[in-house]
Amino acid sequence: MNIHQYYPVDIVNGPGTRCTIFVSGCEHQCEGCYNKSTWRLHSGVPFTPEMEDILIADLNDLRIPRQGLSLSGGDPLHPANLNDILRLVKRVRDECAGKDIWMWTGYTLAQLTPEQLQVISHVNVLIDGKFILPLKDPMLLWRGSSNQVIHYLR
Repeated sequence: MNIHQYYPVDIVNGPGTRCTIFVSGCEHQCEGCYNKSTWRLHSGVPFTPEMEDILIADLNDLRIPRQGLSLSGGDPLHPANLNDILRLVKRVRDECAGKDIWMWTGYTLAQLTPEQLQVISHVNVLIDGKFILPLKDPMLLWRGSSNQVIHYLR
């Protein structure tokens, strides 16, 4: 898996202070997307085991208490990202007690494959649905367009 950006301290992509990763790869390619640079699967830089270790350490760093991890993109549920994302969310669950996981995807909950649902079983909050430019609403919390749904899963 490749990523475009890692923010060890983020207050925009979910509640509280968080760690946020923007992954590469998106099949949806929504008109008006603010993050088109993440569409190509092999753009950005590899998400290495060393980077994953840093993220886990950042989530557990008591000097900057973080509420959890946010996964955006691109699309974390792109088929090519699933193995790495599954490993990461399981590791956060196992090693970062009390941290929540938020995820944004262009797929709807009803469209998810069994493999994608396996990832989602470790996620607290899923924001689903493609960004639809005519439905853009800057007043929405955590969403870009009114068709997108916030699912509180755990």
